Amino acid sequence: MADQQDPVFQIQRVYLKGVSLEQPNSPAILLEQESPTVDIQLGVSASPVGESIFEVTITATVQTKIKDKTVFLLEATQAGIFEIRNLPPEQMGQVMGIACPQIVYPYLRGNVADLIQRGGFPPVHLSEINFQAMFEQQQQQQAAAAQAAPAAVTQ
Repeated sequence: MADQQDPVFQIQRVYLKGVSLEQPNSPAILLEQESPTVDIQLGVSASPVGESIFEVTITATVQTKIKDKTVFLLEATQAGIFEIRNLPPEQMGQVMGIACPQIVYPYLRGNVADLIQRGGFPPVHLSEINFQAMFEQQQQQQAAAAQAAPAAVTQ
């Protein structure tokens, strides 16, 4: 029988939380011969939804343009619900910032490529993400901001 204090990490569910695909300049833009530029933005967030239950979301925004006109804009949010308990507080950030996004992200990648292709375009494949490096960079940025904030207040 498992000890009540043993760490618990379980996936409860992975789901597509929201999606939007817009083609504001179709059909005229589809006749353009010029190759579009592609801009991809990603965001990760985590929030508690119950006792020891957390939702981790990854949002991707993919926008393609020809000159100043949008070819398509896709926004997709993939989420996962995780049960996480009996972990030391210093490990929670890493689990929700690294382990959970690594589980959710492949689903987002597949959905984004599929949705763009179903919209009539060649699929855009999101590249692999090193969530550990992303998490460490965010931690460094937060530490730098925290050090700068007291200096700004005292001046």
